Amino acid sequence: MRIVTFEVAGKAHPGIVRDDAIFDLSGAGFHSVIELIEAGPEGLAKAQKLASEAPDRARHSLRGAKLLAPIPRPPKLICVGLNYLDHAKETGAEIPKVPTIFNKFATAVIGPGANIVLPKVSKAPDFEAEFAAVIGRGGRYISKHDWKDHVFGYTIVNDVSARDYQRATTQWLMGKTFDTFAPMGPWIVTADEIPDPHNLDIELEIEGETLQDSNTCELIFKVPDLIEFLSSVFTLEPGDVISTGTPSGVGFARKPPRYLRAGEEIIIRIPAIGELRNPVVAET
Repeated sequence: MRIVTFEVAGKAHPGIVRDDAIFDLSGAGFHSVIELIEAGPEGLAKAQKLASEAPDRARHSLRGAKLLAPIPRPPKLICVGLNYLDHAKETGAEIPKVPTIFNKFATAVIGPGANIVLPKVSKAPDFEAEFAAVIGRGGRYISKHDWKDHVFGYTIVNDVSARDYQRATTQWLMGKTFDTFAPMGPWIVTADEIPDPHNLDIELEIEGETLQDSNTCELIFKVPDLIEFLSSVFTLEPGDVISTGTPSGVGFARKPPRYLRAGEEIIIRIPAIGELRNPVVAET
């Protein structure tokens, strides 16, 4: 299933996408995608039933809908640095023995089609195509062998980064969490549709040029490893998003560096999930 958050009359609604239509899950008693996730398998079954039997008033055209990030304000947006073998090599970094973890604040999250705003204070805004896992059942001290019991589904994240701010200190946070620096979507594909998340093509295109082209088989720390590592420190909660890192081809590693420019459109494709598009504008 494809799970979305979409806007109707200025209000966010959870929905399920089938073909070219969105079925509003409000009629099933869900006020947000997180509520659906928290309801577990029973919630998904209820959502499927509604989509099969929904009256016309619960049906909306996908083409004309305004999609928001599938989880507009995730409880935690957890990011992993240097987690693709090809990306670690292009940066000249040692292959990490422990995951490099940082986060983005919820104010960075935007949906498909929303503007990435290049901040006036940065001269090195960069792009990072990323595959992300969405936590279903939460927990602490989760074994890597039980990881499938805790993944609700998968989505796409663009880990937009201001490299000058990122490199100003040893802490990456400030370069990563500018407003609009976490485009997400267009939806969550439930885990049952992607039995192996570690063999997915991922690419990023700007203005017709493919700049990143890799596969999640390049991940150094796989989804089970990350869930076990993260939950050894803090409780994972329903709706937490784990953005697993970016492959090679990022702007700062190119010669010369290739940073984002106003007027461009970034397209990230993971065929098993879909396509995330966002225009780039300058801060006014």
